[in-house]
Formats: sequence, structure tokens, C-alpha cells
Amino acid sequence: MFTGIVEQTGKVVKIEKEKGNIHFTIEVPFGIELKVDQSMCHDGVCLTVVKVIPKKNQYVVTAIDETLKKTNLGTWKPGYEVNLERSMKMEGRIDGHIVQGHVDQTAKCISVTEADGSWIYVFEYDPKKGNITVEKGSISVNGVSLTVVDSTPKTFSVAIIPFTYEVTNFHNFKKGSVVNIEFDVIGKYVAKLLESYGIVPKKK
Repeated sequence: MFTGIVEQTGKVVKIEKEKGNIHFTIEVPFGIELKVDQSMCHDGVCLTVVKVIPKKNQYVVTAIDETLKKTNLGTWKPGYEVNLERSMKMEGRIDGHIVQGHVDQTAKCISVTEADGSWIYVFEYDPKKGNITVEKGSISVNGVSLTVVDSTPKTFSVAIIPFTYEVTNFHNFKKGSVVNIEFDVIGKYVAKLLESYGIVPKKK
């Protein structure tokens, strides 16, 4: 379980393919603190640490075929900057919102606009997959907990402050960038409940 508050960005330093899986070696300053079997959020994707290389502050995670199909991990290249968050501590504050690290789908950035010291990003997603956004609701974009500014049936926008712009990989986003989206888990349960009562049509 995560909160969507990115600790730091890491760098992909090595990519190895093994049948339908891909092993990513990632470097981050707190790499020496990690342990095998630990859960980490990578651009919103929960992956398990399978190897730690403490002398290099590096660790290895594996993405299986199912993960690669639903996320943008298959597009990563050596040097890619990735948002990282370790799992939350039960005694800690939830400064963002409940993020499971289970990506629902990818979305495409369709515009980036400067707004007098902040940035407005608009993303487009496939509503046929049954996901929705609501204004002032929560959403996770590449693992970053954000508040939806404007919402339409297939797009949403978010406002990014300078701190988030610098600390996460949002500063690398441009028109056409593909990101990982996790919709609000509470909203997903509500939608499922409404489907079961026939209040809204079931997704195809």
C-alpha cells in the first residue's frame, strides 16, 4: 500500500529480457536500505525487489507479461527517470491518498500548459475500460497522488506545483507522453456496486 507521495526519482541502468519477463536494474540513493521481497512503487506500479546491489545503490525488480501489457514499463530505456515510493508505514500519515500500485490503464498526455508558476497537464484515457474521474477527486499518475481539476468522460487535468514538477518525473512529460494511471480505489468500489444493482451499465 502506498500514498502517492514520491520519495525520490531513480534511474534505470540496465534492462534484461527473460522470456516474457523484463528485469529492471534501478539506481537510487536509498538503494542500500532496500531488502529482497520489499514492495516498491515504480511510476505507480507495485513491484517486488528481487535483488539488491548495495555497493552501487542499485536493486532489481521483475515485470511480468501482464504488467507490461497494462503499463508503460515496456517503453522504458536505460537512463529513464522513474518515480519511486516505498510502501507506507502503518504509523505514518497518509499525505496523499490510498494507492495500491495496481495500474488500471495507461493514458496519453495531450497538453501541457504553464500557468504562472505551475503547470496544467491534460491526459486522455480509454473510458470503455470502465474507469471514471471526478472533479476534486483523487488519481494517481505515474505513482503521484493528485487532485483532478477538470473531468470529462475521457480526459482529466491536474495542476502541478513547482516542488512536484522538480521532484518527480513530471518535468519530462510532454504532449504524447504515455503514463500509468490508477483510479481512486474507493470510486472503483462504488462503480462496481452501482453495476451490481443495475444503476449503471456494466463495462464491456
